[in-house]
Amino acid sequence: MDKNKKIATRASFGEALKELGDENENIVVLDADLSGATKTNSFAKAYPDRFFDMGIAECNMIVVASGLASCGKIPFAASFAVFSTGRAYDQLRASVAYPNQNVKVVGTHYGLTVGEDGATHQMLEDISLIRGLPNFTIFCPSDDVSSKWAVKEASKIKGPVYLRFCRLATPIIYDENQKFELGKGICFGNGTDGTVFATGDMVCKALEAQELLETENIHIRVVDFHTIKPLDKELVLKCAKETEKLISIEDHSVYGGLGDMISDILISEHPKKLIKMGVRDEFGKSGKAEEVLEAYGLTPEKIIENIK
Repeated sequence: MDKNKKIATRASFGEALKELGDENENIVVLDADLSGATKTNSFAKAYPDRFFDMGIAECNMIVVASGLASCGKIPFAASFAVFSTGRAYDQLRASVAYPNQNVKVVGTHYGLTVGEDGATHQMLEDISLIRGLPNFTIFCPSDDVSSKWAVKEASKIKGPVYLRFCRLATPIIYDENQKFELGKGICFGNGTDGTVFATGDMVCKALEAQELLETENIHIRVVDFHTIKPLDKELVLKCAKETEKLISIEDHSVYGGLGDMISDILISEHPKKLIKMGVRDEFGKSGKAEEVLEAYGLTPEKIIENIK
C-alpha cells in the first residue's frame, strides 16, 4: 500500500469513464447537476453529444437511463450516493431492476467520509437498499486501480450495476498488474489470529491495522471485497475456518451491509462470532472526515482493539 500516493476513487471513476467513451460509442453518461464532484465532467468535455446533465432530477435521470438502455446504449447515471439510490429508489426498483435494464448507477460521496456535508448527505444505507433488488451487481472498490477495473467490468455486465465511490483520496493498494475477478475477494496475508473483512475506503484502514499488529507478533488477514454482490462465499468460509477472530468493517450502517451479508453466510454454513464495525442505528454527524470516522470507531486503532 502506497500511503504517499492517494487518489479519490470518484476521480478514478471519471478517468475510466472517459477511457470507456474512447473505446465504445454506446457509452452515454447522465449526471444530476454534480459533474464536477462526481468527475463525469471529463467525459462531458470529450463527448458532449453523449453527456446529459439532467439537473436536480435524479428520479427522472434513472428513468431516462432505462430508456437509453432499452435502445442499446450503455448508460452510466451518476450522482451522490444519497441521491442516486435514496431519492431515486422507486425508479431503480421499477424501471431498472424489475425489467433488468442495462443501467450502471453510480453513487459517489458515500458514508461518513462526506464529512462536513453532514447527516443528510452521509449515505449509510445504500448497500442495504440496492442488495435487496434482484438483478443488481454491486461494486465498492478500494483504490484507483480497483476502481478503474470495476468501471470497465460494469460496462461488460448485461444488467443493472451499482458502483460506489468515495469522496476522500485513498492510498494506492494495488499495482497495475493486479488481477481482479467479479465476485472474488482479494486476501492480504495468511495469518491465523484473525480476519478483517473490509470494503471501499475501509480496506486501507484494515491494512494499517494489519501492519501495526505485525509489530506485536499478531498475524491477521485482510480481505478486500471489491464486489459486494455477489459476495465471495468461499473466501468467507475459508477465513472463518482458518482464523481465530472475524471482524467486518464498512463505511455504512451495520444493518443490511457487508457485515450482515457475511453473517448470513456464517449462520447457514459455519456458525462463528463476527464483530461488525460500522454505524449502529444512527445518522452521521458533520465534521472533518477523519474526525467523524474516529467518532464512530472506524479506525485502525479500533480494529486492533477488537482483534485483541
